Amino acid sequence: MSAQGLITDCLEKLRSKGRKGLIAYITAGDLNLAATVEIARQMFANGADVIELGIPFSDPLADGPVIQQASCRALAAGVDLSGILHAVENIRRDCPQPIILMGYYNPLYQYGIRQFAGDAAAAGVNGLIVPDLPFEESAPLREAALEAGLDLIPLVAPTTTDGRLHKITKAATGFIYCVSVAGVTGARAEIKTDLAAFTARVRCHTNLPLAVGFGIAGPEQAARAAVHCDAVVIGSAIVKAIAESGMVSPAVCAAGLVERLRFALDTI
Repeated sequence: MSAQGLITDCLEKLRSKGRKGLIAYITAGDLNLAATVEIARQMFANGADVIELGIPFSDPLADGPVIQQASCRALAAGVDLSGILHAVENIRRDCPQPIILMGYYNPLYQYGIRQFAGDAAAAGVNGLIVPDLPFEESAPLREAALEAGLDLIPLVAPTTTDGRLHKITKAATGFIYCVSVAGVTGARAEIKTDLAAFTARVRCHTNLPLAVGFGIAGPEQAARAAVHCDAVVIGSAIVKAIAESGMVSPAVCAAGLVERLRFALDTI
C-alpha cells in the first residue's frame, strides 16, 4: 500500500469492525523533539490510531491558547521543519501507524512545497493538514502532495456551504476533518453544534471517513462525538496533560489520557 492509502485504510478497517478511530494531536518539539518521539510512541502503544504532529508557528490562526503556548515553547527551543521530519523518521522506526503533519502554509511555502512534500514522504509522513490554506488556493500543494504520495486532508465547518462541500470532498483524500465548533481549537465544556446534522450533510458528499475535532475535552465528550463520525481528533486536552505533567513523565501522562479515550471509544 502507498503512503497515501494508509490513513484511509486504517480508518476504514476500524469502521468495518464497528470501532471508532482515535487521532491524537501533539505539538512537535513541545518540551523537545526527543520527548515528541517518545510521547508519540507511547500514544500509539496505548490506543492512538493516527498521530497528528503540529508544526509550531508564530501566528497559529486555528489554534487556541493551549496549543499556542505549546507552539511558543517549541519555537523558543529552536524547533524547525527539518528537525520535525527527523523526529518523524525516529517515530517511524517503531510505529507503522499513520502520521500526519498539521501546519500553516507559510513555513511550507518558505521550505518549498515540492521539496517539503518529498522530504515529508521520505521521512514517513502520510498526510498533511494546512488549516489556513483555502481550498481554492490549494492546487499547488495538492499536486505536490499527490506526487509525493501524501494525503492533503481538508477541513470543513458547519458553516461550509453545500457547494463548497461538494468541491472540497471531491478533491479530498485521507479523511474529511469536520470542525465541530466555530472558532479555534481548545477543550470546551459543551459542543453546541448539531453534529448529527453536520456530519450527515458532509456524508452526502463523500464516502471517505469523517473525523470530528476541535473542542473535545475528554473521554466522555469524545464518545458522544464519535457516535456521529468515524474518528475523533483530540489535541488541546493531550497538550494540556503534557504541559501539566509535573514530576510524572509527559509520555506517561499523554499515554494515560489516550488509554482512557480509547476505552471510552470502545464502549460505544
